[in-house]
Amino acid sequence: MKIVTWNCNGAFRRKFEKISDFNADLYLIQECENPAESQHKQYQEWAENYQWIGDTKNRGLAIFAKPEIKLNQLNWSNKYNDHVVKHFLPCKINQDFDLLTVWTHRNNSPNFGYIGQLWKYLQVNKEKLNRTIIAGDFNSNAIWDQWDRWWNHSDVVNELKKFGIESLYHKFQNEQQGKETNPTLYFQRKLERPYHIDYVFGAQEFSKNLKKIEIGHRDKWIRFSDHMPVLCEIDL
Repeated sequence: MKIVTWNCNGAFRRKFEKISDFNADLYLIQECENPAESQHKQYQEWAENYQWIGDTKNRGLAIFAKPEIKLNQLNWSNKYNDHVVKHFLPCKINQDFDLLTVWTHRNNSPNFGYIGQLWKYLQVNKEKLNRTIIAGDFNSNAIWDQWDRWWNHSDVVNELKKFGIESLYHKFQNEQQGKETNPTLYFQRKLERPYHIDYVFGAQEFSKNLKKIEIGHRDKWIRFSDHMPVLCEIDL
């Protein structure tokens, strides 16, 4: 199974044909418009099997699947105490495994923006983590850990590791968190500001059966987004 995650930086209706070159089974797209409310006919036709969530019709989080794949949204909680976290889209794939697509958000939180949103989401849904892939734009890296927080990027990585869920890129490339050699983001498309903030995490069976994981080359993708797509291929 081929899975691609990409923050398209908006206007996905004009970019979906580019990402289709991967011929992936699943496309996890951040910052894309809702196909149901789009006036772009070709985009609607391409998005025949999908799940989408978002605050506005123009910017949301989606999973697009090939027509033969069964894609069912799961009812996982997005509330931590009285706080609604975002954005997280859990789906069951072919009644086989769970896929949690992530686009972390500042969410007007003074303390728990971005990776803190994912930390909260995991606290209320950790019992559901089993045969799970977690992928998307985390907006986070270990280089931004702060000593006085218990929900840093490294804390989330360690929390997931308790459930046997690890970053496929780091396992495959044998690199440490925060010391990545391949960036997934060139902030504001500035080549002098590279970061690694997009991830695919998977349970041990996915890590064991990983055939390859690749990050799109900046020369091809930077004209479409400041994020590079991440492709992983897993034997299932």
